[in-house]
Amino acid sequence: MSVHELRRKTGDSSEKITINLGVVDLGQIDLLVQEGFYSNRTDLIRTAIRNQLATHAEAVRETVTRKAFVLGLEHYSRQDLEALQASGETLQIQVLGMASIADDVSPELARATIESVVVLGALHASKAVKAALADRIH
Repeated sequence: MSVHELRRKTGDSSEKITINLGVVDLGQIDLLVQEGFYSNRTDLIRTAIRNQLATHAEAVRETVTRKAFVLGLEHYSRQDLEALQASGETLQIQVLGMASIADDVSPELARATIESVVVLGALHASKAVKAALADRIH
């Protein structure tokens, strides 16, 4: 199992989200874009989100520590899970960022070795593995 620090750079994994905004808020965003404060709507929204995350960074750090989250990217290979199975251990996945389970992990191996999954961010796994762990994903 490996942990990697999250970095913002071109090519990093990202998730698309959809938000609903009132027409007045959207109009104000468009005005700021038109006046050159931001290059586009997405630029303003990303900037606003980053500003809010920076404002609450200490609360995030404290919560990550208190709840024992792994911060960043965590990858679980078939070999990792087979080693856990051989030792009779199970895994509680708690990640703030992205957790990925290798494509060659079978649903049976995942159920035998993964006790629970809490991911604040993105969970990448095959549909079959996600289905097998559905009752353990919180």
